[in-house]
Amino acid sequence: MYPTDLPTPPMSPVPRCYAPEDRLGFILAGWLELESVLGVGAYGVVYTAVDIHTRSRYAVKALNKSGLDSRQLSYQQREIRLHHQASAHPNVVSLVRIMDSVDCTYVVMEYCPEGDLFSNITEKGHFVGNDLLAKQIFVQLLDAVQFCHSVGIYHRDLKPENVLVTDQGATVKLADFGLATEDYYTSDFGCGSTFYMSPECQQSHPRPMSCYVSPANDVWSLGVMLVNLTCGRNPWKRASLEDSTYRAYLKDPFFLKSILPLSTDMVHILGRVFERDPVQRITIPELRQLILDCPRLTESVPTPEPTPLPSPAAALHGVEPIFPVWDRLQALAAPAQQVPYTMPFDLVHPQFPMHAQPSGSSSDSSYYSDFSDSAHSDASALTADYSDYSDYGCMSPDFVEQMSYPNCKPAGTQQPPLIGSFSSMAPIQVR
Repeated sequence: MYPTDLPTPPMSPVPRCYAPEDRLGFILAGWLELESVLGVGAYGVVYTAVDIHTRSRYAVKALNKSGLDSRQLSYQQREIRLHHQASAHPNVVSLVRIMDSVDCTYVVMEYCPEGDLFSNITEKGHFVGNDLLAKQIFVQLLDAVQFCHSVGIYHRDLKPENVLVTDQGATVKLADFGLATEDYYTSDFGCGSTFYMSPECQQSHPRPMSCYVSPANDVWSLGVMLVNLTCGRNPWKRASLEDSTYRAYLKDPFFLKSILPLSTDMVHILGRVFERDPVQRITIPELRQLILDCPRLTESVPTPEPTPLPSPAAALHGVEPIFPVWDRLQALAAPAQQVPYTMPFDLVHPQFPMHAQPSGSSSDSSYYSDFSDSAHSDASALTADYSDYSDYGCMSPDFVEQMSYPNCKPAGTQQPPLIGSFSSMAPIQVR
């Protein structure tokens, strides 16, 4: 006979489904109180939090575990591990602590109250027209990404929304490693955000065993961000032959100078960044030196003398401003009237205003991404006028040889160390 007077064991914790605001007021580990919601994604919520003892402020990313399978959980843990490794650099958002509960993993990070780079460009106009500040900020981004690459981490989703701003706009910090990988060569096509993807990343029907180089893809994204910083625009919607603005750029790289206030030196630099063959694309150290040596990134819009109505060609390349600084400059340069003109194809106005871009992945990262808006180029759009380096068979011989060994990494690439077991972290205390 079994004894009947044994105490009843406590029930196992049961995961709960919380609305974002339900966690407000929670105190984590007896010291960190969640105060307000900063942002919401498909797999988590970002809160502002305060240390109840020191009143120091933090950002806390609450990553939901409920309903995720083992593969999704592994991608969630990969994001935390890679961010932890990368945060050793001063221009990467610091990861302060990780706390685990039955339904959620809390990632405590430094708080950057000035928001992301996207809002600082589009709403505050801090960088457009200020070459010195834009150069300072871009070099910080280059240093952060180069550090990540040096320890074998490739971000794959570089864009202004994933960069935070501090020190009254003088310092930026790289964030959001949700799509980051340790794979130097990857077949995860369509991973990232449409405006910022390299051509080779946008294969809709990749050939068997095809892949692309992760660091070169990051360099392309940095080039688009450089245009964002200096002009407040995206150069095209996507680096695909289906995009008429990108086609115009391939025919004449100085086309960008006709639609954006770029200096001649800057056009040459972008030509190195937007090299279609990833093997020939500029490296980050080379790009950093060119930026530092560049006397001017942009050219001022001149104040015009009174002129007759513009020709149709002038109307074709008119600039549609979105920032106060360019509003003022363009108000000086704009004619009193515009002649109606029908565009022969969809040239964009400098050329695309910046819009917040969802991230996505066509392969493994789609299991753990807040969004899934992937972009792909259609190989059927290729013409005889262009060499398509998004096609495995058309890549340079050196690159094809490299891709014969997709599991190889360059000598000296380090493997990031693992964070301690999540289950060993301090328990969550909820009040």
